[in-house]
Amino acid sequence: MIEELRIADLGVIEQAEVSLAPGLTAITGETGAGKTMVLTGLSLILGGRADSGAVRVGAERAQAEGRFLVDPHSSVADRARDAGAELDEDGGLVAARTVAAAGRSRAYLGGRGVPVTVLTELADALVTVHGQADQARLRSPRHQRGALDAFAGADHAGAVARYRELWAQRQATGAELAALEATAVERAREAELLRLGLAEVERVDPQPDEDLELAAEAERLGHLEDLRAAAALAHGALDEVGDEPGGASAIALVESARRALDQVAVHDEQLRRLAERVAEVGYLAADVAADIAGYADSLEADPGRLDLVQSRRAELSALARAHGGTVADVLAWASDAGPRLVELDGGDDRRAELLAALSRLDAALSEAARRLTEDRTAAAEQLSAAVTAELAGLAMADASFTVLLHPLDELGPWGGEDVEMLLAGHPGAPARPLGQGASGGELSRVMLAIEVALATAEDLDRPATFVFDEVDAGVGGRAAVEVGRRLAELAQHAQVVVVTHLAQVAAYADHHVVVTKPTGEVVTASDVHAVTGQDRVAELARMLSGTASSTALEHAAELLQRSVVGR
Repeated sequence: MIEELRIADLGVIEQAEVSLAPGLTAITGETGAGKTMVLTGLSLILGGRADSGAVRVGAERAQAEGRFLVDPHSSVADRARDAGAELDEDGGLVAARTVAAAGRSRAYLGGRGVPVTVLTELADALVTVHGQADQARLRSPRHQRGALDAFAGADHAGAVARYRELWAQRQATGAELAALEATAVERAREAELLRLGLAEVERVDPQPDEDLELAAEAERLGHLEDLRAAAALAHGALDEVGDEPGGASAIALVESARRALDQVAVHDEQLRRLAERVAEVGYLAADVAADIAGYADSLEADPGRLDLVQSRRAELSALARAHGGTVADVLAWASDAGPRLVELDGGDDRRAELLAALSRLDAALSEAARRLTEDRTAAAEQLSAAVTAELAGLAMADASFTVLLHPLDELGPWGGEDVEMLLAGHPGAPARPLGQGASGGELSRVMLAIEVALATAEDLDRPATFVFDEVDAGVGGRAAVEVGRRLAELAQHAQVVVVTHLAQVAAYADHHVVVTKPTGEVVTASDVHAVTGQDRVAELARMLSGTASSTALEHAAELLQRSVVGR
């Protein structure tokens, strides 16, 4: 339940604090006094839309804070703790919201900043709010189905969730099958292209880096004579010119230098080290000469090799141009194309799997829909009787409320039927859909009757608090008295807060809060206060006649004395 509500700089309210208690609390006040802002603040706390236009003129931000008493072992408490919130020792949970004039809003729960969605998640479990907009939504088939499903109980809610899960699976499977069938031709064409491409890659059989190696070999074979001549000249300079008159090879000259140094190296350590280095040069020159000789021998290749290399390069180039430009690109394409071809060739198998899955899902969906229809049929009969009985107590004794189920030609996202609520104003009158024949006052009473039926039904997990914003709109006289009485009866099962302009409704309240229209432009804390005794009689008199005359006061006192339910 809501224990306390604080508001600052919201609408015309500068600062206000409302203490709420179990039972029925009525909030009254003159038009424009700001009583609706109390519910606007509550809406913010429950994750409602933040409108910067509601920030009081001249203020930087509006603030709303509410303290709820919750069961420390409930799902609400668990979700709050998951969000990092802390509960008081007595189970108090503080939710708050700020809205900046610049437009940004922030949410807090149990002293911790949280996303607004966390407040929204907790809202349905904490409070049920009804206003004139909810009366309009009651005309909607979707909301009518929601009300019937709620009345059907927790087990039915689980069945609805299971059906919705099956429906989502069926839609996803059907969409995949449709996409598979719609692209069958394209998939076959793609598979054929992949098959041809892979066959060509297999025929050519390119090897990693083969194009690079062949390019290097072609370059070498194209300059074979130049390479051979250069190798011969280099080898001769290193190791073969020693026999020519006046000439000596590099190896022979180095060897002469080494021998000259070795003869006297024993006399000087530095010269000995130099001799060793000269010897190393000789060894290196001999090794290079041998390598050059081997290289020259390798150049004695098959004269037709160049033609073979050029032919292979042309074959690889043609293949590479189709797949990115290099042999590496070809091999990468082939690596990806193989699994893709397997996937495409498996399309028929996948289609068979999807058809089998659809058959299983359709069977399960039909069974789940049958369960929903049974639950709704039983619940529709019970809700029709309960609401009709409630309407009789709301000055609509001759009215008849009926919930009908209309079977669908095929299963829909919420089952196999549409739900329609009808109202017959008196015996013999045709039952007409709520969206067509019910007036605003009738809708108010139908909505209240449904809520009372839901609140008093067994095994329903309902919020601990109900808030009604002018649920008595369009109602007067005896009907207004009965609305007040029904709200008081609902308050025997839950905390009820009602914003009302009717004294007949306010008189049934266990607690009465008045929002006084200020003499200035803003409502302060002193303008929002609880009234008891003669002050409450005076407020009821004002609501009845607009004055506090002796006649109005007598009438208000009599009304208050008669309006007792559970007090």
